[in-house]
Amino acid sequence: MSITDTATMRGQAAEAGKSRFLHTMLRVKDLDKSLRFYTEQLGMKLLRKRDYPTGKFTLAFVGYGDENDSTVIELTHNWEQAEPYSLGSGFGHLAVSVPDVYKACEQLAAAGVKIPRPAGPMAHGGSVIAFIEDPDGYRIELIQRP
Repeated sequence: MSITDTATMRGQAAEAGKSRFLHTMLRVKDLDKSLRFYTEQLGMKLLRKRDYPTGKFTLAFVGYGDENDSTVIELTHNWEQAEPYSLGSGFGHLAVSVPDVYKACEQLAAAGVKIPRPAGPMAHGGSVIAFIEDPDGYRIELIQRP
């Protein structure tokens, strides 16, 4: 019996074709700096932003398309967070498709973006990839597919 068979037998909370991935949430120390990175460097749009004074936090949603049909990033800024967040070892990275990874890295490097893995071919496969970091150190894989 496969994992799929087991899930089907027990029933599924999320129905295929009726459910979708909505967003990924990242905690950020400096919301303005993060918004500039995601909008100016990666070309996303600020979709919505709201302050929650009683909870002392702000939520900002950025993405390449409308939330109704695209997956987006929720940037959460806790107002009283003085220290950078620990990224932990469980989170891997976000992935963004770009037409030309080499050109994207050139532009990002010129803007001062950290690039821990420069553009180049994957060891196994035909894609060209690079890894960059946002202002909080979250890794973002840039992928150029063949």
